[in-house]
Amino acid sequence: MLPTLQQLRADLDAGRTSALALAEAALARAKDPAGEGARVYTRLYEERALAQARAADLLRAAGQVRSVLDGVPVSIKDLFDVAGEPTTAGSVVLKDAAPAAQDALVVRRLAAAGAVIVGKTNMTEFAYSGLGINPHYGTPRNAWQRNEARIPGGSSSGAAVSVTDGMAAIAMGSDTGGSVRIPSALCGLTGFKPTARRVSMDGVLPLSANLDSIGPLGASVACCAAADAIMAGEAPRALAPARLEGLRVAVPGTVVLDGMDETVATAFAGVLAQLERAGARVERIEIPEFARLGAINAKGGFTAAEAWAWHRGLIERAADAYDPRVVSRMRRGADISAADYIELLAARQAWIAGVEARIAGYDVLAMPTVPVVAPTIAALTASDDAYYAANGLILRNSTFINFLDGCALSLPCHAPGAAPVGLMLAAAGGQDERVLAVGAAVEAMLRG
Repeated sequence: MLPTLQQLRADLDAGRTSALALAEAALARAKDPAGEGARVYTRLYEERALAQARAADLLRAAGQVRSVLDGVPVSIKDLFDVAGEPTTAGSVVLKDAAPAAQDALVVRRLAAAGAVIVGKTNMTEFAYSGLGINPHYGTPRNAWQRNEARIPGGSSSGAAVSVTDGMAAIAMGSDTGGSVRIPSALCGLTGFKPTARRVSMDGVLPLSANLDSIGPLGASVACCAAADAIMAGEAPRALAPARLEGLRVAVPGTVVLDGMDETVATAFAGVLAQLERAGARVERIEIPEFARLGAINAKGGFTAAEAWAWHRGLIERAADAYDPRVVSRMRRGADISAADYIELLAARQAWIAGVEARIAGYDVLAMPTVPVVAPTIAALTASDDAYYAANGLILRNSTFINFLDGCALSLPCHAPGAAPVGLMLAAAGGQDERVLAVGAAVEAMLRG
């Protein structure tokens, strides 16, 4: 199992390791020509990371520990601003853009907490896909059955593999339709998508202002809770697991269970059975709003409209430099009128009200994060049809929670050595502490 932040903190406090040793090990893995580092990182901060690590060790020796992240190797997604360099977001289009004037607010908060920032991680170009495939920098291979070259999930692709391969202890990503939870599910990690308004997007290159959120990928629920609090600028808090006995769990029967492969179906059924044995009240409910979301977003939704507004000038000048499977979907936004957009805003509010009314009597929703295990990169790059079909299916369940303006956690629920499968626990916006508490209890149940 991967080390948690809490285990690393204990080792650092006891002198069993040092921040410098952790940083050197992460950088060595990132630079190993036999590893995935060249596809995981778009930029390494070797000198900066080593300096941060030495500073953390000096402060710890003086009795000053800034947070659970103090002295711990961390990766950040390639859409967070770092002062003095362009923010390229997994693309070559912005390689000559003006450098950022200052670090993104979340990066400043991580640095203040003592995080050792190893580098920027690769991603789907401009975060516009759930698969993680990138034709510019290569696609990091999933650690599961690596010789088969399976997708890591996206868009926070490098983020996930940076953690599974020991190039960082925790990664910071973004989630517009599942981009933290999907790679977490496909790579066997825990990932948290907070209520969007809790974590500032200041200095983060946007995809969709209405849907973007920032969240961590790590080894445990407690890891994600700790990193989330730091990025949100909140005081650290102890994570108390919820009681499973009497917990009210709703399993949507609308859409989210369609198209599951046998591996996911078996793992998900197993989790529900364990929850019931632990005393949880698991109930299957219908959420007809889920079936209507496709029609609401038929013209491309907020993502196409808002991506087109941000990118249209760049596309006019440099369309050929974009990933064709990204720019083609951005261009859909050109056909969304102001009236369409206003109608979409109103439709979303009505949709949220409908869903919240149906789930009000439950503590959490439970569903598969992704209905299938990770397919191979080759299978999805072979044709546009295969790419778009997989992208739609893999994004489907997680997208509901972004449109809900909710919060959600994906945690691994597969047997050791089996294909990674993610369990998503979700709730309406503002219920972050509840979701994390339930996630901690479910994690303990699954780990036995």
